[in-house]
Amino acid sequence: MAKEVKRLKSVQINSLPPGTHSDGDNLLLRVRDSGSRSWVFRYKQNGRAIELGLGSTTDRTLAEAREIAGHMRRAIANGQSPKEVLRVEKPSKTFADYALECIEHKKTGWRNSKHESQWKNTLMQYAFPFIGNKSITDIGVDDIKAALNPIWKDKTETASRVRQRIEVVLDYAFLHENIDKSNPARWKGCLDHIFPAPKKVTPVVHFNAIPYDKLIDVMKALRAKEENSRSAYCVRWIALTACRSSEARGITWNEIDKTAKTWTIPANRMKSGRIHRVPLGRECLEIVTLLEKYKSANDDHVFGRKLSDVAIRAC
Repeated sequence: MAKEVKRLKSVQINSLPPGTHSDGDNLLLRVRDSGSRSWVFRYKQNGRAIELGLGSTTDRTLAEAREIAGHMRRAIANGQSPKEVLRVEKPSKTFADYALECIEHKKTGWRNSKHESQWKNTLMQYAFPFIGNKSITDIGVDDIKAALNPIWKDKTETASRVRQRIEVVLDYAFLHENIDKSNPARWKGCLDHIFPAPKKVTPVVHFNAIPYDKLIDVMKALRAKEENSRSAYCVRWIALTACRSSEARGITWNEIDKTAKTWTIPANRMKSGRIHRVPLGRECLEIVTLLEKYKSANDDHVFGRKLSDVAIRAC
C-alpha cells in the first residue's frame, strides 16, 4: 500500500528548511539555501520527469498553488500540456522580452557603449528567429541547436558569443520566474557534447609580431616619419609602453605628468577596470614635448581625437 504523503500546512511554508517538500498530487515546495521559496509542479512525460515553476510563495498562496496544480493534472488527463494552464493563468514573457530586459539591466555595467548594440544585433539576427517568440519554459536544447547549427562552422566566434548571450538571458529569466531547471544553452556538460569546441573549428590566429631583431629597424623607420605623423608617434608610444592601441589612442593631456614622468590611465579606460600607472622613459617624454605644440582647446587628446586603429595598423 502506497504511503500517504503528509500535506503541507500554510503555517509551515515560511519555516521549512532548505530542500524539496512535497504537498502531494504533483505539487512541491522548493526552499533554496538563500531562503527563497517557490512552487513546483512535477510530472512525467514519456518516462522523463518534467518540472514547471508556479511562482514564489510571496506571489502565490498554498491554496492557489494547489488549485493550479489541480488544473494541470486535469489537463494531463485530457491529453493536454499542463503548460497551457500557465499560459492562460498568466501569459509568460518570451525570450525576446527577457533578452531586451536583461540587456537594459546589464548595460550600465558595460564600459563600451557598443556592447549594447552588439548584444541586441546578434540576438535579434541569430536567436530571435528561432526562440524569440517562445516562452522561457518551452526552450530546450533542440531550440538552441537550431539557432547555432547554421553558424557554428562558418561563424564560429559569433556563434560562441551568441550561445553565451542566450545562456545569460535564460539564467536571468529563470531567476525572475523561479524556474529551477538546467540551462539548455550552457556549454560544459551540455552543448560541449553536441558542438565541437570553437578553438577546434576555428583555431585562434594571432597578429604577426615583429621579430625582436627587426625592432630596431622598425623604430628607426618610425622616427624618420614626417614630424606631424601622429600615427607614427602613437605606434612608437605603444612599443615603448607595451600598452593597447585603444589605451594609447585615448590618451588625454591630463593623464601625463612630465614632472613625475608618469602616464596615469584612468580605470574607465582599462580593461581591468583599475587605474594603471606607466613610468615614462626619455623617448616618451620627447614625444610628449614634440606634440605639445599641437594642443588644441577643441581636442584634449595627445595623438588627436580622430586617430583610428586603422591608421595605427597602416603606419
